[in-house]
This record gives sequence, C-alpha cells and structure tokens, in this order.
Amino acid sequence: MIEDQSSFTKRSRGSSLEGSIVKYIFLACASLSILTTLAILLTLSYQAYEFFKEISIIEFLTGTRWTPILKPRSYGVLPLVSGTLLVTVIAAMVAIPIGLTTAIFLSEYAPDWLRRIIKPILEVLAGIPTVVYGYFALTFVTPLLQVFLPDLIIFNALSAGIVMGVMIIPMVSSLSEDAMISVPRSLREGAYALGATRYEVSLRIVVPAALSGIIAAFIIAISRAIGETMLVTIAAGATPKMTFDPTESIQTMTAYIVQLALGEAPVGSLEYNTIFAVALVLFALTLFMNLLGFWIVTRFREEY
Repeated sequence: MIEDQSSFTKRSRGSSLEGSIVKYIFLACASLSILTTLAILLTLSYQAYEFFKEISIIEFLTGTRWTPILKPRSYGVLPLVSGTLLVTVIAAMVAIPIGLTTAIFLSEYAPDWLRRIIKPILEVLAGIPTVVYGYFALTFVTPLLQVFLPDLIIFNALSAGIVMGVMIIPMVSSLSEDAMISVPRSLREGAYALGATRYEVSLRIVVPAALSGIIAAFIIAISRAIGETMLVTIAAGATPKMTFDPTESIQTMTAYIVQLALGEAPVGSLEYNTIFAVALVLFALTLFMNLLGFWIVTRFREEY
C-alpha cells in the first residue's frame, strides 16, 4: 500500500514537472512572437521618424501625388493606399462569394469522397507561388479580358485583383468551412426535425451560427490581399495614381517597396526612408484589420 502511494506521488510530480516545462516552452514561443513584432515595429518607426523629420506627416497622409524619385517630388501616400484598396476590393468581390459558397458546399452538401477530392485541389491553389499567379494574370487573364475590353492596357488593377481573389479563395473556404463544421450537429438535427430543408438549414442555421468565424475568415483573407507583393508588382503596374478605375495601371504599397528596394536609392537618403514610411502605413492597416477580426470574433461568438 505504501509502495503504491509512493509510486503515485512520483507520477504526480513527474506530470507536474512535465506540465511546467511545456507551459514555459509555450510561453517562450509566445514571447518570441511578441518580441519579433515589437522589433519590426521599432525598426519601421525609427526609419520612418527620419523620414518625417523632413516631410510633414500631414502632407504624407493627405497628399494625392506620389513622386518621391522624380522631380518635382511629392510625398502623398494616398495614391499607393488607393491602389492597394482597389486591388483588395476586387479580390474580395471574387474570393468572398466563391469561397463562402465552396465552404457551404463542402460542409453541408458534399459527400466524403468528393470532399477528399476538392480539399487537396484547394490546398494546391494555396501552395502556388505568388509570382506564378502574377505571370498568370499578365499572360492569360489580361489577354482574356482584352477580348471583352479592347482598350484594357497590359498592366491593370482588374486582372491583378481577379487573380488575387482566386489566390485567397482557399483561405476563405477553408476557414469558413472549419467554422461551419464546429456548429453542433444537434442544431442541424433540430432544424431537420422541424421540417427544414438542407438549403434552409445551411443558410438559416449553420451560417448564422458560424458567422463570427466566417467574418474572421473574410478579414484574414483581405489582410492577406493587402500584404500581397509579387502578384501586384508583376501585373498591376507601377503608376501611383488616385483612381478607382480598375482598367488603369496602379501601384500598391508593397509594389512600391519592392521597386525602390531593388533600385539605387542610397541607404539613409530621403528616398530610401520612404520605404519605411510606406511600410509603417501598411503595418498599421494590417494591424487594424487583424484587431477588427479579433473584435468581431469575440463580439459575435456563439457558445453552445
């Protein structure tokens, strides 16, 4: 009896020690993530501060002309922001309806054998390098659109936005499907018992119950589109302008960062520091989207 009690005590101490080690490993990983984010923010802020010592932050945030390299130089970031948002809106208009419809089909309609076929195809789409998507937009989608829009130029926001929407469909569909699958089966069975059809159960029971997760999926996908680089660098052009015409050439914030980083701007110069000022705006925009997604998830979460 005493030996059994001693053995139980040793096992308890071992389990407690193991739990403590695991806890500290998780804490270290979380701390590393936070410290990395803070280091990025501090680096951007310091370099951007050097830029804002010479250029007014009001001019930077409200100016409608962006020519930091060519004379006369102007430093209004709004053309880059509008180009980024234009491509993102087009991508969202493509990805959200298709991704949500796909998620509903996989969650509520598709048999297991068909789901096992469609899911890997979506994962392949998610794994294609973005540079491939960029050349696909440039060499296939744009010529296809020119059949219907003869005046469409080679570099334009429309083809870049459409292909970006295709690129983020797997993210929307996978996250939305996960949210729908987490809805308790009892809600579906109760609705069927009351005579509801599968269509009614899908749209009136499952989707509202999983709404917080679905909206979070939308926001995460949109954040991914905002930060996309190579696709828009290749397909959207390099013409920063204030426009909401998707057939025109535009430039996004990420595309500008790539353009100048690959150029010959001297390190420490005003032109070079514009990279960090634009990157800080991009960081703030994606941070806002992530915080919005977190608030929506906590605000509209359903507990069962």
